Amino acid sequence: MSAAEPRRRWPRSVRARAALAAAAAAAVVLAGIGWWVHRDVYHRSTEITDTQAQEQLWDLVDQLHEGAVPGRRSALPYEIVASGRRSAVAYGGAMESFDPGIRHVLPSPPVDGASGYWDIRTLRLPVRRPWDPGERSALPDGSYRVMTADVRADELGRDKAAALGVAPAAKLRVYVVLVPDPAEALARTTDGLLLRAGGAGLVLIAAVAYVATRLALRPVEAIRVRTASVTASDPRERVDVPGTGDEIAALATTINATLQRLDDAAVQQRRFVADAAHELRSPLTTLLASLEVALAYPERTDWPAAATTAARQTRRLQALAEDLLLLARLDARAPVVRPGTVDLAALAAAVAGQHAVTGGPPALSCDSRGPAPVHGDRDEFERLLRNLVDNAVRHAAHRVGITVRDQDGWIVLTVRDDGPGVPAKDAERVFERFVRLDDARSRDRGGAGLGLAIARDLATRHGGTLTLAPGSPGACFVLRVPKAG
Repeated sequence: MSAAEPRRRWPRSVRARAALAAAAAAAVVLAGIGWWVHRDVYHRSTEITDTQAQEQLWDLVDQLHEGAVPGRRSALPYEIVASGRRSAVAYGGAMESFDPGIRHVLPSPPVDGASGYWDIRTLRLPVRRPWDPGERSALPDGSYRVMTADVRADELGRDKAAALGVAPAAKLRVYVVLVPDPAEALARTTDGLLLRAGGAGLVLIAAVAYVATRLALRPVEAIRVRTASVTASDPRERVDVPGTGDEIAALATTINATLQRLDDAAVQQRRFVADAAHELRSPLTTLLASLEVALAYPERTDWPAAATTAARQTRRLQALAEDLLLLARLDARAPVVRPGTVDLAALAAAVAGQHAVTGGPPALSCDSRGPAPVHGDRDEFERLLRNLVDNAVRHAAHRVGITVRDQDGWIVLTVRDDGPGVPAKDAERVFERFVRLDDARSRDRGGAGLGLAIARDLATRHGGTLTLAPGSPGACFVLRVPKAG
């Protein structure tokens, strides 16, 4: 790895990342479950030990009431001490390691107090001799929970007290030590089982996640391979859409739709280039033919007429070049150069006034009801209006009307003519580039077929819409632009 290449901390494969993520999530869940199981097992084991100690405690108390000295064999360590006596009355379990036969380990009870009192307390057990960890019956030094119950010797009678070796006025206390070893051993065993099961579960979950992700990504790999064969010159390739109906199928559908748009754009671009070349060739051919005739027969050429023809064709070429450059800029989605506020009503009146100055038919009128402010570039709005007016003037029989209205936060401008109108099937086609529905007329009068396409692109550029109103006599183009606040 070069010094400039960043260090990768995560695998690049989606399959590996999915397996790691699944294993990490499972590890967190299993750790939480393991902690809960550990606590629950330890708690329940402790409850079982407490119940066993309580049963043993009352069993020892019953033996004392019978005047019998309990034996040393016991599931839990215990010790019975009496007031006024140095050694233990009885002991068993792991208490032998303290040798309580010489001196009792746990404290003597006070003489006063009622018998039958039951309690759980924490006491510290001293170590009378070095403790050997290998001696399983011994208790290590430390604090333990003990369960106690008191018995008065005078309730037993002289004979039973004598059999127990205590004075008739003494008080006995039974201690049962609650050792945590069984609960801890069971918890350790459970922890070991959980660790082994959890480790195997993590490996299994990671493997399943890896395989499942690999199977799920097979269509994606097929889509990648098919998409890699798509070129700008030939975007006709399509990917296979799996019949699963899941996100991958939606991805394949979206890719096919994108490829279709690219294909349509490529077709449109080729058609645009062909139409532009055709439109450029017509005036160039006319201009070249007139110049060649004039040069071949200079003495019989009407040079003013030839110059007029050349100038007319040159202006046509210039207008077409400007339209093509404007369309290229609009296709590039360039921002508005000089954003500002434009009074669309005043601009429409100015365009109508300029047409009135020329004095040519048809008659052009403008009807507005106050200012109509919109945001945008004045030159571009003027170009939009001129394109609409020029189109209406070419098709009108006698008159063209412009109206400007303020409707619910929108400025609505309409340009209506009394011409033959546009067939319903061509309502959208008229906005395509280089489209002329009246092909029989001359190109000089009909234009290049870019005016309405430019007008719609300019409307869209300013957040508005340009449509052809249906069902009206003649043609009525409706421009809707957001009103400036």
